[in-house]
Order: sequence, then C-alpha cells, then structure tokens
Amino acid sequence: MELAGKNGVTVNELLQAQAHVWNHTYCFIKSMSLKCAVQLGIPDVIHNYGKPMTTTELASALPIHPEKVHHLYRFMRILVNSGFFSEEEVAGNGHEKGYVLTDASRFLLKDNPFNASSMVLLLLDPVFKKPWHFLSSWFQNDDPTPFFTAHGMKFWDFAAIEPETNSLIYEGMSTDGLLAATVVLDKCREVFDGVSTVVDVGGGTGNITKVFAKAFPDIQFTVFDQPRTVSGSEDSGNMKFVGGNMFEAIPPADAAMMKWVMIDWDDDSCVKILKRCKEAIKKKVMIIEMVMENQTVEENIETQIFFDLEAMVVAQGKERKEEEWAKLFFEAGFRNYKIYPLLGLRCLIEIYP
Repeated sequence: MELAGKNGVTVNELLQAQAHVWNHTYCFIKSMSLKCAVQLGIPDVIHNYGKPMTTTELASALPIHPEKVHHLYRFMRILVNSGFFSEEEVAGNGHEKGYVLTDASRFLLKDNPFNASSMVLLLLDPVFKKPWHFLSSWFQNDDPTPFFTAHGMKFWDFAAIEPETNSLIYEGMSTDGLLAATVVLDKCREVFDGVSTVVDVGGGTGNITKVFAKAFPDIQFTVFDQPRTVSGSEDSGNMKFVGGNMFEAIPPADAAMMKWVMIDWDDDSCVKILKRCKEAIKKKVMIIEMVMENQTVEENIETQIFFDLEAMVVAQGKERKEEEWAKLFFEAGFRNYKIYPLLGLRCLIEIYP
C-alpha cells in the first residue's frame, strides 16, 4: 500500500494525522483523571503538606490500596502534563522532585470559596456522560436532546426526581455564582447604580444574590425560581424568596438579573423569558452568559464550543454570538444592549427596555 504521494501528503503528515486522531480519542483521560484527583482529595493533601510532596509521601497520605501505590506516579504524570500540578525539587533530597499546586488545582481546594470541584463532579457524572454515547442516535431520531435519548426524559424533569443530581447542580452553580458576583463587584459594581429593587430570575438558592444583597444593603433583592427550589428558604434583611414560573410572570423590579439561565433554552423560550422580564422591570436586565467568538485565546474559544455542545446535548440550549443575542433582545422588544467582557469566558450583558 502506498503511504505517501497521494494528494501531496507526506509520510510525516500521515503520522501526525494519526497522532492527532489518537490524541482526541484519548482526550477523555484528562477529564476522568481530573475527576479522580478530586475524588481522592489530591489537591487538598498536597496543599496541607505545605511543601513539594514526593510520590511516596503522597501515596502514604491518600486512601489508596497498597497494591496500587506503584501506579500513582503514572497517574500524576497526566495531571502534571495537564497543568493541574507541577514538580519542584525537594530541598535536601538530591534531585528528587515533589508535587506542588498550580492555579488550576488551587481552584479545587475545599476551603477555596470559588471551589470548582462540584462542577467537575457534576459534569463528569455518569448521568451527564451517558448522553454522549447517544449523540449519533439523536442525530437520526426526533428526540429533543441526547439526554432524552439516554434517560427517557428531559433534563429538568430528571433533576426534579434525582436529589443527588439536583444537589450537585445547585452546589456547582453556587460556587460559580460566588466568583461571578465577586468579579462584578470588583470590576463593574456601577451596574447597580440607580436601582432600588432587583429580581434574580432563576436564582436558585440565592447564593449569588446574597453577595449582592450584602454589598448593597439599600437595594431590595428577590430570588425568583421554581417553588420546589425556593421552598424552605427564609427571607432575610433586604432579600426575599418568591416561587413561580418565569415563562408566565416575573416579580416586578427596577432591574432583573439572570446568570446561566439562557444557555439552557432554545431561542423561542429565551424570547418568552425576556418578554416576561421586559413586562416586569423598569430599567434594565443584567445577564451573565457567554458571548461566542469574543475570545482571542484558542483554549478559551474551544471551551466556549464545549459549553455550547453540552447545552445542546443536555438541555436544548446553546451559546450565542453577539448577533444572535441581539436578535433575541430586539425580538423581545428591548431597544438596546451593552456587553461588558469582564468575566473571562463570559460577559455581563445589560439590555434596556
């Protein structure tokens, strides 16, 4: 069989293409290794040790079987290669190296208020991985999502009857919301100027709202979500909880805010939500979501694409470009909008009635 020459492809290019296919076939190893590191508590063990930790020292501190100890260095190698740990020479121990944290693994520490571990465990849970095995089947049937093909029901119906999944969702959203709120307060707190009432649409258990309510004691905040979600939550100070359906009516306020709500819905549903917001608010709606193609770093663009496909597979949702956002806003009756690219992969978008 002729290996090279056809279409001007060289042997080296063929081998590079093969390596590319293999690399992407095995990409799941990165994410599943990350999940394992979180489950074993490796970031906290290394953090608590306080200095570079050798493989032997790490093995003795982890809850692993003695017969598996000799595999640990191989496992840590992929985590180092993926940027979750780095290696430094151990003082007074020749050239032996030990593991230390990186910015990424510090983001997984239990005492980090922005801890991303819950989101890692949520998105890598078998409940969320199973639909990907049905992606090709979904492209050939009339099911709304691969999640429906895999589980026989829509995602939110599934979450309503699976308390463990539901708990992971709100825990992950809460820690992410805390980071988003902190960044907003640091970089553009003036978006709250001139408003005396704010409704957090799809606000869950209110973790992000609590941050804003503390920062702006003169503003009255309402957390609005499904009755089963806000049930048991108690009003406190300048913050209260209201149950309802955002497709039917939203509590009136000067401003509404939504974080990672629109990603879960198709365009028609988003327009309905926005119309209810327009009926309820006097001044503006603040949305924290991604704006596709607003990134310049290749890794960030790829991550946005990952989120878009996850939304497609799980919830009939999508990530949107600026022109797609604008189409929704104007179709819902809003007259203008402004984008603040201040939240890394996401933006704060203000829309005005």
